[in-house]
Amino acid sequence: MNRINSPEELEELRKAIIQKRVFERPCITVCSGTGCHAYGCEKVTKAFLDEVNRKNLREKVHIRTTGCHGFCEQGPIVVIHPEGIFYRRVKVEDVQEIVSETIIAKRVIDRLLYVDSNTGKKVMYEKDVPFYKKQQRIIFGNNGLIDPKNIDDYLAVGGYKALSKVLSGLTPEGTIDIIKQSGLRGRGGAGFPTGRKWELVRKQKGDGKHIICNADEGDPGAYMDRSLLEGNPHSVIEGMIIGAYAIGAKSGWVYVRKEYPLAVENIQIAIDQAREYGLLSKDILGSGCNFNIRIVKGAGAFVAGEETALMFSIEGKRGVPRQRPPFPAQKGLWGEPTNINNVETWANVPKIIEKGSDWFASIGTKTSKGTKIFSLVGKVRNTGLVEVPMGTTLQEVVFDIGGGAPDGKKVKAVHIGGPSGGCIPQELFHLPVDYESLTGAGAIMGSGGMIVMDEDTCMVDIAKYFANFLQDESCGKCVPCREGTQRMFQILADITEGKGKEEDLQLLEELGNVIKATSLCGLGQTAPNGVLSSIKYFKDEYFAHIRDKKCPAGVCKPLIKYTIDAEKCIGCGLCKKNCPADATVGELKEPHSIIQDRCIKCGICRDVCKCDAVTIS
Repeated sequence: MNRINSPEELEELRKAIIQKRVFERPCITVCSGTGCHAYGCEKVTKAFLDEVNRKNLREKVHIRTTGCHGFCEQGPIVVIHPEGIFYRRVKVEDVQEIVSETIIAKRVIDRLLYVDSNTGKKVMYEKDVPFYKKQQRIIFGNNGLIDPKNIDDYLAVGGYKALSKVLSGLTPEGTIDIIKQSGLRGRGGAGFPTGRKWELVRKQKGDGKHIICNADEGDPGAYMDRSLLEGNPHSVIEGMIIGAYAIGAKSGWVYVRKEYPLAVENIQIAIDQAREYGLLSKDILGSGCNFNIRIVKGAGAFVAGEETALMFSIEGKRGVPRQRPPFPAQKGLWGEPTNINNVETWANVPKIIEKGSDWFASIGTKTSKGTKIFSLVGKVRNTGLVEVPMGTTLQEVVFDIGGGAPDGKKVKAVHIGGPSGGCIPQELFHLPVDYESLTGAGAIMGSGGMIVMDEDTCMVDIAKYFANFLQDESCGKCVPCREGTQRMFQILADITEGKGKEEDLQLLEELGNVIKATSLCGLGQTAPNGVLSSIKYFKDEYFAHIRDKKCPAGVCKPLIKYTIDAEKCIGCGLCKKNCPADATVGELKEPHSIIQDRCIKCGICRDVCKCDAVTIS
């Protein structure tokens, strides 16, 4: 690689890269996100390389490992371009057939096509897969087209054009104005206007300013930032360089959790490649802009995602929040002005600069602009990463894209916003997904985790789960959060064990409001959301636990009892054979029964029964 010294040289390099590529030849892309790694995508990629070499097709067929395509439930995903033929759950054994049939003979393999769960029809092309049709993949779209370990792939799809535009024709103030006019808000939680944040740092005096990318994605079930860093790290780097130019920063940091090894590997490779091209150096593209990026690996503390705690962690100190003001824009990393945005926010910046603030502002709602990536997980048919315009309803996300709950179950609610988010019942699925609507409903946007819950989910148990998570992750620095989250968990645990009292509900609400009002940082200020929203919308389930000593969903073990209906039982012995506690007794071909004192409430007897004779009460 040779250093690029000007915008003109960058465009010459881009043209040369594109001219060398034969776009008419088949290109087999293999999803290589973490999810597909778990399904064996590396072995599939190697099999393709071996088969193409074996058939002497290396010059006629291109194999490209890409980032996450989003439809994680169907991995490993293989898409064949230029047609866009979509194969799912591809195994090593399928590779030889794909090469001989689809690549050479131009025939589609029916058994590898996606089958629409609603119509039963097979779908040939990626663009026609229902999971993608209602999405608007502005930020995530290139994930399935480029090799994240190859900077030339990013340049070929227009990468670093926005940086060239900024450094060759825009002032720092002009750059900030574009971001302000676009209406971009932070995608990491509270939704603070990005342009205003940049402007605050720009106005601070002194040369020691810093840019931070917050990739400490700690919400259970959320992996949007991880997949962007894994699949398109240069989009984040380009956004950070533009931000650094705008505010006058010379040093940048990517704070990423150590549990994301592939993301760490790919962002480091991307940083190294950008340095070799002179895009992270002194005098970037001959503009006089000096900027570099370093990676800091977090130890996995949830509270370190809070911006002041994150900065302490970068400094080598314990990651605990500090009181504000002063705000990081005034006094941040090492006491110097600092701007922090999350991965998705930075990835939006190049698109806004390239296409203009009016284009971005035309997407979404009046107060929430652009698109948002959500991780759609839980009791839903189509799990994966979903990018939709702000203002899309929960109904569209969960049912039109997600396909609703599997096995004919009814969707009960969506928990959105991570541990500090809230539960939204199905009757409110008409709500648009934007900052204000979610906050008004008792949830938050958060980083974008959506956990779908069906009729078999106990909402009291869910509230207890998140309360337990938050009491463990509280840094303990302030009393309301340290003591309050523990007390909330204890009360909820009592309710799920049949020890609850009706006055506990009022106590939980009072306690939650105090924690929200008096905690030091965002963790404590939002910690009660899950509990308060579950009480607001599912109070009947709390009353069932407290008054009737029953769990309607059959989840809370102390409140459930397994029995065998003698009229339905045929005495097959499956329940007895599989019971780990020897609690099921009975003779062959005679009705069986359960010894309650031995029963550990595991539910295996119900799972294996072919006669539907085991019931929960």
